Amino acid sequence: MPRFPEPPQDDYDSIYLEETDRPLPEKIFQNTRYAYFKTIAKSGKAIISSCKDRHLGRVICHKKLRPEFADDPVEQMRLLREARVTASLQHPNTVPIYEVSRDQKGHLYFTMKLVHGYTLRELFDEEYRDRYDLVQLVDVLIQVAHALRYAHSHRVVHRDIKPENVLIGPFNEVLLLDWGLAKVWRVDSTDQEPTPDAAAVEAAKDDPVTSLTGAGKLDGTIEYMSPEQARSDPDIDYRSDIFSLGVVLYEVLARRHPFEGETVSQMRDQILNVTPPKPSTLTNVKIPAPLEDLAMRCLAKDREERPRGCEELIHIMEQGWSR
Repeated sequence: MPRFPEPPQDDYDSIYLEETDRPLPEKIFQNTRYAYFKTIAKSGKAIISSCKDRHLGRVICHKKLRPEFADDPVEQMRLLREARVTASLQHPNTVPIYEVSRDQKGHLYFTMKLVHGYTLRELFDEEYRDRYDLVQLVDVLIQVAHALRYAHSHRVVHRDIKPENVLIGPFNEVLLLDWGLAKVWRVDSTDQEPTPDAAAVEAAKDDPVTSLTGAGKLDGTIEYMSPEQARSDPDIDYRSDIFSLGVVLYEVLARRHPFEGETVSQMRDQILNVTPPKPSTLTNVKIPAPLEDLAMRCLAKDREERPRGCEELIHIMEQGWSR
């Protein structure tokens, strides 16, 4: 008779009858619903933890603002938008959202599916890089492009595409994370969102370049900003995401970033004014010409010269290996 495998030493997320059949309290107290918090990561303005949902008996992911931002109305709005945007984008390459609410102090939080895995940034590190060939890495980007295609069709621009926000799970599932900077429009297509980024870039011009969203004075990640995002253009659209994904594709091909700069000001100048060398000039690894051409088109300063949409990116990345 077949036996189930022995339970893991860490019994944190094992499933037992005592848990599945435990009565739900007659009165629900949200403040005691989640327990056994373990910090997973701290982003620029948020804390991400795993915890046990005692009502459903499962381990989930919990996200809230760091204490210094918990009462900031702009950051509260962004966290709420992130929860609602992510929940609305019901796609295989986005994370399912379970709940958005407030804790006993009135601070916002939301819960979502917990996925263990590696970020694309970790796969770029020397320890893992040789385990993943070009085909596998490009396949990850194809999944990201599918998520963006779906988001763009729902009038959502991500605005923070970077390797740190791409998660590869244990079943090779690819998830595009962190929609906290997502841009959405009103029903009448107007946009009244404040755009303090120009002043923020000026204030942060001497700050060191970091891949942490919202680090220091800057909202976003300067290394992956499109020229129009770096200029704080008010009419930014989906082609900004295409530029950012092009930066990541360039990194996959060349094994280095297309732009160089130690400060925010230097990096911004590169993004606005410098055309990077072709990846094939920087590596001895043979790079398929269609993929190289695609990366360079995505990095066009003029957004009119970039691919017309994620459909084109997906088609080329899937088929562009023949020459």
